[in-house]
Amino acid sequence: MISIRPLLAVAVPGLTAVAVLLLNNREKIRDLVSPLAAIVLFAIVASMAPTVLAGGTVDLRLFEILPGADFAFRADALGMVFATVSSLLWIVAALYSVGYMRHLNEHAQTRFFACFATSLAAAVGGAFAANLFTLVIFYEVLSLVTYPLVYHHEDEEGWAGSRKYLVYLMGASKSVLLAALALTYSIAGSLDFVDGGLLEGVNASAPLLTVIYFCYLFGFAKAAVMPMHAWLPAAMVAPTPVSALLHAVAVVKMGVFCVLRVVFHVFGVGLVGQLGLGIVTAYLVSFTILMASVYALTRDDLKARLAYSTVSQLSYIVLGAVLLSPVAMVGGIIHIAAHAFSKITLFFCAGSIYCASGKRNISDMAGIGRRLPWTMGAFFVASLSMIGVPPTAGFVSKWYLTLGSVEAGQMAFLVVLLVSSILNAAYFLPVSYVAFFGTESQESQATVREIPMITIPLVATAILSVLMGIFPDYFLTLADGVVR
Repeated sequence: MISIRPLLAVAVPGLTAVAVLLLNNREKIRDLVSPLAAIVLFAIVASMAPTVLAGGTVDLRLFEILPGADFAFRADALGMVFATVSSLLWIVAALYSVGYMRHLNEHAQTRFFACFATSLAAAVGGAFAANLFTLVIFYEVLSLVTYPLVYHHEDEEGWAGSRKYLVYLMGASKSVLLAALALTYSIAGSLDFVDGGLLEGVNASAPLLTVIYFCYLFGFAKAAVMPMHAWLPAAMVAPTPVSALLHAVAVVKMGVFCVLRVVFHVFGVGLVGQLGLGIVTAYLVSFTILMASVYALTRDDLKARLAYSTVSQLSYIVLGAVLLSPVAMVGGIIHIAAHAFSKITLFFCAGSIYCASGKRNISDMAGIGRRLPWTMGAFFVASLSMIGVPPTAGFVSKWYLTLGSVEAGQMAFLVVLLVSSILNAAYFLPVSYVAFFGTESQESQATVREIPMITIPLVATAILSVLMGIFPDYFLTLADGVVR
């Protein structure tokens, strides 16, 4: 189906950013723009779902750059997973951001909301990109517009974190990613995504294809596969709504989404298996899963612990894809949504705790669950999802990943998944235990209480984590469409 709707999905948050800038001096109206635009964006994305669920695509070709390299959009099953998650979570993130920024009376709020909206335009543009050319454009835009969000506080720590953020992401994309694009175009004569793989059957040597593959894997540094992960913990200097955006909605999901595009639609499952790249990548991301979990265990700062958790959880998505088992691939794809709903809840909770009490370290949060029961209750639910406890979303994706490991005959990765789930429990559950059963310090906490505009969104996302676990059919159908 040819339709303008993919372009509209990109235009809505883009125009929202312009409106926010124009309404700089009218704060109340400015703060209404993003939530309303988020609802409109979600409606546009949802309107394309019936076509995609039925096995079709929604296409729009704008113009040609080079033969075989168009600026074009295509809403397919994989893109719809990413776009649905991004557009839905922007609604709650927009509401949460208003409450957070107002409560802390943050500076540069107009810049913040404008960059936030533009980042969603880039994420949706990447989700609906029809080829590598369009995808990389939106990938780069996302890096640039989130840079001001990372240095938002404009202190020494903020500048240092944002420099590392930009150096890792832009450095990787301007070197190995650019090389991979050029090599792909030279041997395939096209940059289009192709079912079964663009490079399937091309006249190229195995060593060259292997080099191209790893250039993509590390060039898309937002996927945070070790050693290209250090930017992610460094970005924790940003305000909590930005952390939620980085870790759950847009930035890191764009990274793993791009890797999945490479596996499914650039190389193809057959070629990845033929070259033996799947098993090598699986071991690499398994190392990332386990080591990042160990790092998370050692962090007392709650946001830092969540950051390393994100590094680990992202590699679940890549692991599912490169196991090359249909069941495992479904598990990896739906983990995009499962992780998004749960991790955004966890970061929202970290922000709620900071707004209410000023506390960042887990060791200082003893008894805070009795003051913030809704916040810590949501944190506990999201933690269960990250661990993989039914009936949460994380259980569904991890169940498919474990079954897929068995189906692929790779017991080593089954062990990795089980050990990592134990590590998940080891660094998540103590937070809830300390919060609900720890002894409060002597200092008065009478002023610590829930902030409704912050608490309501995090409860909503916690509910989404459970609802996806109970009703996963939408994402399972989309994932099946990708694997087919």
